[in-house]
Amino acid sequence: MVNPGWADLDRGLFSISVAAELAGLHPQTLRIYEREGLLDPVRSAGGTRRYSRRDIDRLQEICALTADGLNLAGIRRVLEMQEETRQLQAEVARLQKLAAHRAAPGPADRDIPAHPQSGRGAEPGLRPD
Repeated sequence: MVNPGWADLDRGLFSISVAAELAGLHPQTLRIYEREGLLDPVRSAGGTRRYSRRDIDRLQEICALTADGLNLAGIRRVLEMQEETRQLQAEVARLQKLAAHRAAPGPADRDIPAHPQSGRGAEPGLRPD
């Protein structure tokens, strides 16, 4: 059976040495990334850094960006833009769902004629018979 904590991508599971090994980096590099604001691991009650699976994924993304030639300032900007894009996509999805919900006629809408004299719906801009 898998530990339920393992499924939580944001739960701090790994020490700095394990996280560094998983990402193929030196622990000091992780400290630099944290100081530069690229990474924010949770801290235990005693102040020990604890890295999550999401942190490990982010480290791998940072490694890929450095391999492409970006410096830390460029990486920070790319990560900020990716987060902004995620937030905007979530907002678009929320608005699309809201619009679809409002556009879908409810059961009461189908029973009420749009034009009471004709008994049938009239299209906007057209006069009833």
